[in-house]
Amino acid sequence: MRENVVTNRIYGKLEIEFAAAYLYFQKSGITQRILHQLKYGKNPDLGHLLGAWFGYALVEHGIRNEIDYIVPVPIHPKKERSRGYNQSLMIAQGISEATSIPVQCNVLRRKRYEQSQTQRSKEKRLHSVTEAFDLKNNHLIEGRHILLIDDVITTGATLEACGSILWSCGISKLSVAALALAK
Repeated sequence: MRENVVTNRIYGKLEIEFAAAYLYFQKSGITQRILHQLKYGKNPDLGHLLGAWFGYALVEHGIRNEIDYIVPVPIHPKKERSRGYNQSLMIAQGISEATSIPVQCNVLRRKRYEQSQTQRSKEKRLHSVTEAFDLKNNHLIEGRHILLIDDVITTGATLEACGSILWSCGISKLSVAALALAK
């Protein structure tokens, strides 16, 4: 595992090959405004653009040849209908454009609808994502190295929940990345 501030946030929760984030998220900062625009401003192109920039940065660090598939963290279908898109999928598609690594979005499913977690404590966030996800098509990724993509890493609970499910279906390696890491 390559150590950095993101791997340190995930360390001990999930077995990962590497972890990365493109931006730092600070309350009332520019990254918060960018992410708010991405999630609530009906601006999926912003996610794609930022994902592409992130993807080019990942290529510079040599990850292109290591990953078989990019898997975005899913959102509940009700939230996707309301928003019009999954922001993590937009980021994943941008990364895919820059890296030529295919996106596999038919693997994970969010089965439980949740309100926004932005106002929740660490403990409530951890509890809310437990049992929130399940597998749709594990045969698509068995024996593969997966890059799991989320929009923001706060506690790491979402990545831990999704990553545990991916490990249970027989992937060979797991890496995680997010557009932003909360300070």
